[in-house]
Amino acid sequence: MNEISSLAAIFGVLCVGTVSPGPSFVMVARTAVSSGQAEATAASLGMGIGGVIFAIVALAGLQALLLAVPTLYVVLKLAGGLYLAYLGIRILRGAGEPLTVSSEPATKREGSLLRSLIFGLGTQLSNPKTAIVYASVFATFLPNGVGFQSGVALVVMVFLLETSWYALVALVLSAEKPRKAYLRFKSLIDRVAGGMIFLLGMKLASSARVI
Repeated sequence: MNEISSLAAIFGVLCVGTVSPGPSFVMVARTAVSSGQAEATAASLGMGIGGVIFAIVALAGLQALLLAVPTLYVVLKLAGGLYLAYLGIRILRGAGEPLTVSSEPATKREGSLLRSLIFGLGTQLSNPKTAIVYASVFATFLPNGVGFQSGVALVVMVFLLETSWYALVALVLSAEKPRKAYLRFKSLIDRVAGGMIFLLGMKLASSARVI
């Protein structure tokens, strides 16, 4: 299998993984309906940057490193799980609070956009299993390694895939009807979303053990 066909195969596998619902999807969806498209798109950019970081460390041999130093993987899983649990608790605590949707132009909310970007990046990086998936997929379809140009193409592909998918989620769920539905059922939606993220975080943290 040449590198072009390998990249195409990797793209197909990562597409399936990216669109699968998880903490990142919940975070972007909630941001879109609560804060608007600009903040959700900024969060999407954070997701893309996180994907790039995972792709780079995967190409650098993260899987081999974590297999050689299993304690490092335990620490990453524990930290990521606790971070997700913390995010879930934050959402749950704010479920009963009324939400004021800002009508200010995005240019007047640079701080909010930056916070959304960092929030998206942190959410993406909170699950080290993603890095292991990347490393495993790369090793499967590129068993003999990858050249510099193909490596750059792979990193760019990951960024565009992650960012474009979550930007699409931001666009769809920031529309008027989804936003009104969220505002109407905010308390219930936040409790469900917060509970899901908390449970996912605790599941990840509880699995942090050296085998």
